Amino acid sequence: METVVLKVSGMTCMGCVASVKRVLQGVDGVKAVDVSLEQGLATLQYDSAVVNPARFKAAVEDAGYEIA
Repeated sequence: METVVLKVSGMTCMGCVASVKRVLQGVDGVKAVDVSLEQGLATLQYDSAVVNPARFKAAVEDAGYEIA
């Protein structure tokens, strides 16, 4: 199990947090997601044999947010 922390910009409310969390949880291989509005961070635990972090960036950007 690997852990990655992503800097997410564009989140302004708890609805944004829920959206980011939902899209990241929908990526195959993701085991756990924590998203902090205050810090602008998404912390993920994932199976590196199934998915790589580039997929997380694409999922977040497809939802309308940016990865710094």
